[in-house]
Parts: sequence; structure tokens; C-alpha cells
Amino acid sequence: MQNPTSARPRRIERHTIFPIPLDERHGKARQLFSLWFGANLNVLTIVTGALATTVFGQSFVAGALAIVLGNLIGTLFMALHAAQGPRLGVPQMVQSRGQFGAHGAAGVVTLVIFMYVGYGATALVTGGQSLHAIVPEVGVREGIAIVGVVSLAMAVYGHDLIHAATRAIAYISGAAVVLCYVALVLVGRMPHDYLTRGSFSVVGFLGMMSIGVFWQLGYAPYVSDYSRYLPPDTGPRQAFWASYWGTTLGAVLPMIFGALIGPSVIGGDVVAAISALTGAASTPIVVLFTPGVAVAGAICIYGGTLAVITLGQTFIPDWHASWRTRAPIATVLCLIAVALGTVGAASFLPLYSRFTELLLYLMIPWTAVNLVDYYWVRFGDYHVPSFFAVDGGVYGRYNIAALVCYALGIVVQVPFIAADIYVGPLARMLGSVDLSWLVGLVVTATVYYISAPRHAVPVIVADAPSVE
Repeated sequence: MQNPTSARPRRIERHTIFPIPLDERHGKARQLFSLWFGANLNVLTIVTGALATTVFGQSFVAGALAIVLGNLIGTLFMALHAAQGPRLGVPQMVQSRGQFGAHGAAGVVTLVIFMYVGYGATALVTGGQSLHAIVPEVGVREGIAIVGVVSLAMAVYGHDLIHAATRAIAYISGAAVVLCYVALVLVGRMPHDYLTRGSFSVVGFLGMMSIGVFWQLGYAPYVSDYSRYLPPDTGPRQAFWASYWGTTLGAVLPMIFGALIGPSVIGGDVVAAISALTGAASTPIVVLFTPGVAVAGAICIYGGTLAVITLGQTFIPDWHASWRTRAPIATVLCLIAVALGTVGAASFLPLYSRFTELLLYLMIPWTAVNLVDYYWVRFGDYHVPSFFAVDGGVYGRYNIAALVCYALGIVVQVPFIAADIYVGPLARMLGSVDLSWLVGLVVTATVYYISAPRHAVPVIVADAPSVE
């Protein structure tokens, strides 16, 4: 089999959701480390860490521990998706057709589109705040639009530019994280009691740990999108560990800084807090962080575009979308994200917390079904042409077992939910501790493993030709 690792397209990506031809596969598993490390190094990650000592009211030590544990746990599931891209050569949500059926996957794909747009909007808000801090004459709303344009350009160019950008961000924003910590130590503008503010509570600790878990699980629909160009003989362990440590370290370092400055955040504006606490170093810090926010926006717009094309192709099987179709779809998604970011900027932090909580409950069952099906039911053997068949090929239009397990996974979580807008009866009995994600994961995985249909796979997936 040909191993064209040196083939690197130098133009706008021409592929969308269809299998990547073998003569265009390129790259090494280690590149996944820099991708996910760089993708996490932005102000939005600091915002997420700040939830520990603001929304969840934890002390710094308790919040930092919750951040570390949540990311270590969540990344286990996120990184398991990394091996799927090189083997199957298609985006993550296309592969979901093998678990849920050609039409059954449409509901999950629709949910993921909302997720991409929501995360894109939050990235643009932090980008707008960053630009405003650098150039006060530029308002936050104008800054959101500017960052949106940059993100859109990268998303339209596609896969290789996003990989290259995250490699650069790994150094640029990595320097910003180091400078953040150094500036706090040297400038010393933190309140004298910042380490003792807040307190440990089981509810707040588990709440922040859940946010850390979902921060990583939120990447699950993204992972294969950025590993599908790797050669099919890429080792699954290499892909797993490169993704695992890249995204864990990339998230934990800025999140802990966010927890550190959380008590000084006013009105959800983390950028303003950084500026107030780091003195003269604040401008270079924000300047170094701002490109990372644009890259995060590009990742969301790019993945959302692939999901929209996946949804459209589900009901129009003959539609072979090219990059020329990808560009206008990306533009529409970017405009929606800009609009949402502009409207929600004033109450950003609480809205962001509720948004991540909601997605946590809805995405846990999907992750459980996907990973159990891939690793324990089919052992990675899928008939890729069936993903694009009108009738779903060997997987049919609907996999009733997967759909029932997905619905069950949502339902069993409800009594254990402990959120701002709803607290379930079992969560109350547990002192408002939210264990819904754990229950949903275990129940969905167990029931699906028992009930999943087993089909013989007629074709070796690694040799599947491009549909384009």
C-alpha cells in the first residue's frame, strides 16, 4: 500500500466529507499533540478555568484539583476518537452513520452543529474582548467581527492551514501562558487573600470537574476531522497519546491560571482581569493570546461546515459538496456566531456555563455509543462506502439499538442533574452533587454493548476509495 506521507496540498482544501484518497494522506501522529495543545491555548480556556472560583465558588486549590481531574478523565474518551480518523478517512460525524444509521445520525449531527456555532460564538466574544483590550478604540462588537473574519478565512482554506496555525499557536500562546504566571509573581497585584477566597464544596468541586470532563468531551466530534488525513497505518496508540497529552496539558495550564484570577473577574470579562492583574505585561499577554482565539473560532467554523454538509448529504445522497460549497456554508455559520457573540457578550460567563452544562447532558450518550461500537463491537472495521449509500448500506437508515440507547442515556441523567435551572430528585438526595454525566456514560455504554447489532464488514476500510 502506498504511504504518501510527503504529499502536502499547497492550496485550499478541496475535500469535504468524503474519504481522503490514499495519495493525499500525509502527516505524523505527533502532529496531533501540537494541534490539540495549540487549540487549547487561548483566552476561552482561561474563561473556563475561571468558572471554578467564580460560578462554582471553589477555593483556588480545590478548583485547580477539580480542573486537573476533570481534564484527565475527559481526555480519555476524547483521545480514543483520534484513532478513528486515520483508519476511516472521514469526518467524525460521517462515521456516526455506522453507529446510528444513515438517517438516525442526523439528529446527533444537528446537535453538533449547534455545539459548533455556540463554541464559535464564545471564541469570538473572547477575541473581541482581547482586541478591545489591545486597542481600546476598537469596541468589543467590532472586535468580534474582526476575529470572525480571520477565523472564517482559516476555515475556508481548510485542514492544513488549521494544523499549521495550531503548531504556531503552541509556541505563541504557550509563551503567553508562561508570561501570565511570571507577571503575577513579579507584579503581585492579586488580592492578599486570593488563595483562601471561596471554599471547598462537593457540589462545586464536582461541578467544575464535570466542566473539565466536558471541555474534553466537547472535542469528541472534532477529533477525526483533524486526523483523517493521516496515513491509515498510523498507530492507534500513537494517535491516542499524542492527542491525550496535547489537549490535557494545553487545557490544564491556562485553566489553572483562570482559576487563579477568577476572584478578580468582573462581569465575565477575563481579559480585563488579566490586564488589571499583570500590569505592563498585560498588553503583550493579550496580543499573544488573541491569535489562538481566532484559531479556536476557525476550528469551530470548519467542523460546523463539515457537519452541515453531512446533514445535507444525508437527505440528498447525490450531493458531492466541494470546497466551493464549503466556503458559503462556513460564511453563514460565521455570521451566526458573530451575531450570537454580539448579543451574548454582556452576560457571557453565566451563559457559557449553562451552555456547556446542557451540551454535557446531550453529548455523553453519543460518545458512549460511538466508542463502544468502534472498539468493542466492530473493532474498527467499517464499510466506508455504506456511509454514503442512499439506504445506509450494511448499517441501514436507522440503528434502533443505538437510538434507543442514546435516548436512554439522556433520560437516566435527568434525576442526577444539578444545574442552575433544574435539580433532579436523586441529585437533591446526594446534596445537589451532579453525577449525571457518569451515570449516562456507564448506562449507555453497558446497554449498547449488550444490544448492539453485529454485522460482518465486506470491505477493508483502509482501501476505501474517495467518493469525490
